[in-house]
Amino acid sequence: MSADLQPPENERAVGLAFYATRAHGVPGTLKANPESFHVREISAYPVPQPDGRFVVVRIESRNWEQHELASALARRLGLAPNSVRWAGTKDRRALTERLFSYVGPLPAADLHLADATIVEAYRARDGLSLGHHYGNSFEIRVSDLPMSSEEAVLAYGAVLRELEEAGRFPDLFGLQRFGEVRPVTHEVGRALVQGRVDEAVEIYLARIPPGDDSSRSPARAAYAADHDAVRALRDFPREYRFERSMLEHLAHGHPPERAFRALNRELRLLFVHAYQSLLFNRWVSRRHSLGIPLNMPEEGDYILRVGRDGTMRGQDAIPVDRDNVPECADLVRRGRAVVAGPLIGFETPRRAGRAGELVDRVLADEGVTPKEFELPHTPDISSAGSWRPVTLALPPIGISPDPSGEGGDGVWFRFALPKGAYATVLLREFLKIGSSG
Repeated sequence: MSADLQPPENERAVGLAFYATRAHGVPGTLKANPESFHVREISAYPVPQPDGRFVVVRIESRNWEQHELASALARRLGLAPNSVRWAGTKDRRALTERLFSYVGPLPAADLHLADATIVEAYRARDGLSLGHHYGNSFEIRVSDLPMSSEEAVLAYGAVLRELEEAGRFPDLFGLQRFGEVRPVTHEVGRALVQGRVDEAVEIYLARIPPGDDSSRSPARAAYAADHDAVRALRDFPREYRFERSMLEHLAHGHPPERAFRALNRELRLLFVHAYQSLLFNRWVSRRHSLGIPLNMPEEGDYILRVGRDGTMRGQDAIPVDRDNVPECADLVRRGRAVVAGPLIGFETPRRAGRAGELVDRVLADEGVTPKEFELPHTPDISSAGSWRPVTLALPPIGISPDPSGEGGDGVWFRFALPKGAYATVLLREFLKIGSSG
């Protein structure tokens, strides 16, 4: 960790509590506009089949949230809600290229959706499911630099040399996992795991995070004050489509449990996954603070084997016991395996050693147990748990100056990451926007 720079409070609140490098880098602005954040899905394309049951579409979009774009696509095609599937979730504030699939007709050439264009569409034997891709490639511009782009590139080079020497970086969940505009996704998940569906609905509809100005969201503030669902339906903007679907149920006198089920399963499951992500980040950050290596296993750990194609299966973790520590450590040293951290669920086992103690301490702080992830009130979004790499191999990173763009001098970063990894987590090592401490 940098000796005199701490991550900002909003990062520490979701477990992003350390930096892996000591060089200060250069602070700047990410996502000054969608054009400064390009994401292209590296897809495992379903096999084309002229008479296939599924349709696969590749869409270029600007400033579209994943669930909203899928819902809009379903409406345009006259499909049932929740009938469109995808492989990976993308940032809202970005230019993205990604795949969707559904059962139905081939689309027209023009979707008539603002800032969304079909690149290709074809029939296929199979559709997509979550995780049905390899990763994403990124082109990201950092703007509003306090120095020239050439000077910033030199400073970023010092961070890059540290990362290259380590060869790896922490595979933490980025801020957008918890909500880009309103970071409450994990808080909704916490309430669900604790069996408080009514509070989950309240948070989703009305919670204004600390530090936010309630005048930016007067409809939420008004609902928090009077809980008048009928009035809220008049006040909530039309683009708050998911909130409005819940409010419609509440306005008809339905209980919070039924209102919550108005959301599609993918979105409801996202809340639980966000809470698991929070616990994972805190587990990794505690491990780091105690000086326990992030990429060398010890008794009580789990490891994930790295496949020939570089992929890892979170369900196939191998426990590290006293008898196999040397063998597991050798696999990690040779790049054949990585240390895994828990995405805690109802099947997460109790482990011995410091890694197991860390799980206990993280859960104790939250006042939850693995069993509660069975979610008896909402069993369709229960989670058995899984495992996630604690670190990832550092990809090749291109860094180049761009002295003439919006926001003054800027710097472009270009790299690719495996699915599930966050570009913003890698870039925070270069920007280190924080406070002295």
